[in-house]
Amino acid sequence: MTPLVRFSDDTDGGFHGPSLEEFFPPAVLFEGTPFELNRIMLIRILITVLLIVWMLVATRRMRLVPTRFQAANEFLFGFVRNSIIIETLGEKDGKRFMAPLFAMFFLILGLNLTGIVPGLNIAGTSVIGTPLVLAIVSYVMFVWAGIRKHGWKFFKNSLFPAGVPWPLYIVVTPIELISTFVLRPVTLTLRLLMNMVAGHMLLVLCFSATSFFLFDVLAGGQLIGLLGIGTFAFGAVFTLFELMVAALQAYVFTFLAAVYIQLSLADEH
Repeated sequence: MTPLVRFSDDTDGGFHGPSLEEFFPPAVLFEGTPFELNRIMLIRILITVLLIVWMLVATRRMRLVPTRFQAANEFLFGFVRNSIIIETLGEKDGKRFMAPLFAMFFLILGLNLTGIVPGLNIAGTSVIGTPLVLAIVSYVMFVWAGIRKHGWKFFKNSLFPAGVPWPLYIVVTPIELISTFVLRPVTLTLRLLMNMVAGHMLLVLCFSATSFFLFDVLAGGQLIGLLGIGTFAFGAVFTLFELMVAALQAYVFTFLAAVYIQLSLADEH
């Protein structure tokens, strides 16, 4: 007796769930050279170019009475400026770190959103390279901010907090070293990376199952293929959820980077 639905590894109509191989696509350009580019790298380049063009267009010929386009941009820019950067760092320090944090937010947002754009279908932040580079940039900024304000005492005060009985430094100092100078960049990297990987896997699972049920199973005369309607509905819901996650992760990453800078500038250091 044959089963109602067959899940196989064959290339002829079998169901193929998502795998980590999707995050390592083959080369598209310059294969075998140091300049080799795959689909994810091209997505990163595309989003970077689009962001530069958008910023240039959005900030030229600004009017006292804004157009709808200008008003929408001012609202978005104002949110990042006031709600994330200035509110966390204050007016003076916020202006100093405005450019890198501002660019970080929109780069992460743009790369995250490519995961739900038809034809692209994968986030530019779903491979560790970009999240790691952004985390390193954040790490350099908060260490540099601490050194510039407090000098090399920044490290001493970070590793040996004031008011702690000296015997406890045996325990406290390793904890502070790991939490401040190791876990911060690691958690920034993994939080962004894992959210984008998980979101991509869920969407691919839902829509590949939809394709399998509707075009293989149902087309073969098996009514169980109607399950494809359910998987499509789940995929649509997860797409909206992924849209929210894309924006939330850009906010969280930029906010935490600003918080780490603020902690470096705190007077207790």
